[in-house]
Amino acid sequence: MRPYVFVNIASSLDGKISDETRKQVRISCKEDLRRVDELRASADAIMVGIGTILSDNPKLNVKSEELRKKRILEGKEENPIKVVVDSRCRIPENAEVFNSKVILAVSKLADKEKVERINKKAEVVAFGEEKVDLKALLEYLYKKGVRKLMVEGGGTLISSLLREDLVDEMFIYYAPIIIGGEKSPTICDGNSFNPALRMKIVSVERFGEGVLLRITRSDSNMSIQNKKP
Repeated sequence: MRPYVFVNIASSLDGKISDETRKQVRISCKEDLRRVDELRASADAIMVGIGTILSDNPKLNVKSEELRKKRILEGKEENPIKVVVDSRCRIPENAEVFNSKVILAVSKLADKEKVERINKKAEVVAFGEEKVDLKALLEYLYKKGVRKLMVEGGGTLISSLLREDLVDEMFIYYAPIIIGGEKSPTICDGNSFNPALRMKIVSVERFGEGVLLRITRSDSNMSIQNKKP
């Protein structure tokens, strides 16, 4: 068993999520930022790859005080569990994400001394020889009580999850901007799919300044709203 996995990402019209520097680029409009906060508040855990931590150093907290209070009234922690996929344990020891509960997933190649130090700040789990075994990680999260998992990037992690058929739903906000750059990270980095993955477009709507696309796997009719954890 594994959690229901949904991806949320903001992109330029040409599919870029940052520029060549891989530093954070403002893509979402204010309406989209509110939507993302609501999605975070609805999740049991938020997952990102180490690239997102190194480039953006995000806190991954629910920003709205009202939404945090609502979570507490529901018997939950203020913020979802943060899950970082970091095969070689490259995470900075002063990363902002350590402000609340974190599960750091590493592989057996991770530096043991660094793992011991990080283990004082977070729960460190090892799955996989050279890369994190994502399927095993999701099974572990399910056993920890995670039923709804939000993935916020980056493109390499999203690509890996899609390749292993571990994504149930995706929300992509397209801002009316062009970033360009052949080395700029995209929604789905890594090697191409052969054959190409076929997805189902569930809805397209004008949202704030841009467009919000909701897609699922072509064989899935599930949604966050009707999925019962």
